[in-house]
Amino acid sequence: MTSVPQPASVPRGFLEALFGAAVARADPMEVMADHLPPRPEGRLLVIGAGKASARMAEAVEAVYGPCEGLVLTRYGYARPCKGIEIVEAAHPVPDRAGLEATARLLDMLAGLGPEDHVLALISGGGSALLCAPPEGMTLQDKQAVNEALLSSGAPISAMNVVRKQLSRVKGGRLGAACAPARLMTLVISDVPGDDPSEIASGPTVADTSKPEQALHIIERWNIAVPDSARAALAAGTDPVRPGDPRLARSETRIVAAPSQSLEAAAALARQAGCEVRLLGDALEGEARDLAREQVRMAREIEDTMTPDSAPVLLLSGGECTVTRRGKGRGGPNAEFALAAAIALEGDPRIHVLACDTDGVDGADEVAGACVGPDTLAKAGREAAEAALTDNDAHGFFARVNAQVVTGPTLTNVNDFRALLILPQG
Repeated sequence: MTSVPQPASVPRGFLEALFGAAVARADPMEVMADHLPPRPEGRLLVIGAGKASARMAEAVEAVYGPCEGLVLTRYGYARPCKGIEIVEAAHPVPDRAGLEATARLLDMLAGLGPEDHVLALISGGGSALLCAPPEGMTLQDKQAVNEALLSSGAPISAMNVVRKQLSRVKGGRLGAACAPARLMTLVISDVPGDDPSEIASGPTVADTSKPEQALHIIERWNIAVPDSARAALAAGTDPVRPGDPRLARSETRIVAAPSQSLEAAAALARQAGCEVRLLGDALEGEARDLAREQVRMAREIEDTMTPDSAPVLLLSGGECTVTRRGKGRGGPNAEFALAAAIALEGDPRIHVLACDTDGVDGADEVAGACVGPDTLAKAGREAAEAALTDNDAHGFFARVNAQVVTGPTLTNVNDFRALLILPQG
């Protein structure tokens, strides 16, 4: 039985232990083997992209032995593989390394026959790592689109509609390039609802989105995109549609999902004597708004507790967004934690942790932050509000020593949020 710090005596250690349990539950080395079929006879090509993809490739070779292939992952997330080549590239904004590796990946798929097999390893982050602009768009144009999307506050599902329309690999196009070979895609989900067509913008999965939807999203969220992007959307290059014969020999399996990680954390919390309330694994919305709502819920629970009550833990996952208006540093999890700290006003009985399971919140090498009763007092409410206005949550939590830094976790099942409410006394 795993030991865990007691929630009342070491609240931050307790919350970080829960986060560690959630991450461990999604480790590809722990989950991949159960989903791998026997190694197929004939040629097997392993491809992939995402923050977890290198670890997934390592797990594949632990079962199959050395394999041929090419996988893209984020800088710092490479793993030692015996045969599969691992290429590191930029995330969340693509770079030339990703552009060139994607071109090589497409070249590798050319000429496959019906007797060949492709194993695709896909996880969150693949949207940026797989970079193949449509005709008329440059790498710089793609970078501008990604930066505008990330700053817009649009939900991930809307961002992915735009990404799929502006790519030669997303929206099932990579899967179509594998035909006529047999294709199996193994996926680690980082999106609300676990829809494979949304994870990494569904490079091997059929899609139903349309160019006019992307244009509507651009207008709805005031997303500034280059003229070349609008021209590409006007040209109307649809993704691969359901029923396309090029995907007739394709199968997709989800090997890890946010719900499983939340359940792992919940089990550990119950072991420590907590009453656990799961708020869902698919929550979306502005990080600061969601934080205020969950603080309101926590305070309502706090008002009903007595000295004999068990600690209550609110757990949730999903993907918050940030409408970027300031010039600071901070991702959605840190912004959630900062807004929660302000709303809590130093409440002595409520502690908060908000982290991204991939170890990277936004673009910084910081998983997120942990908030306690003294967090606001360390810098002052005025400084906290100024940081929130400037979207500088990482800067604020660095100053008060409340950041959670894990380094590369080698997986990605998205946001992990926990609010711990302690009983009176």
